[in-house]
Amino acid sequence: MILERLEIQGFKSFAQKTVLEFPKENRGGKGITCVVGPNGSGKSNLADAIRWALGEQSLKTLRGKKSEDVIFSGSDKKARLGFAEVALYFNNESRVLPLEFEEIVISRKADRSGLSEYYLNKAEVRFKDLAGILAQARLGTSGLLIVSQGDSDILIKSTAQERRGMLEEVIGLRQ
Repeated sequence: MILERLEIQGFKSFAQKTVLEFPKENRGGKGITCVVGPNGSGKSNLADAIRWALGEQSLKTLRGKKSEDVIFSGSDKKARLGFAEVALYFNNESRVLPLEFEEIVISRKADRSGLSEYYLNKAEVRFKDLAGILAQARLGTSGLLIVSQGDSDILIKSTAQERRGMLEEVIGLRQ
């Protein structure tokens, strides 16, 4: 399963719709390996957007205090937005996700009222159902999928119960 495209609109610093393409191969290379840029350019917000779309519930992990902190709060030149939306486009030819689609689109949308909706191929789904599908593919939000800046010591600082949960997710016992 390969992440092919990321679409972000209204999420944190991404006021306008932003689309990032992750080609399998690019001029003989192996695709995207990393995202680099100066401080404040939004690199961490990209990682947060992926986590959020996959169902991250911890506001601390998303570097926020309340749910509306993930929605663009405005700037000198642009008014604040009323919603945030992130969509992940996966190539599922290998059937890592147990669905009969070659392309899977997982998206999440939230508004300032606190409403948060999840979609699978543009059909609304319950978070519980999406989490079950992601668990079957061993794709989750525990921090093993994405290790953010400053979290490289996550295993050392975690409790025995937290480490057990991470290991269960990796080996497929969480589902």
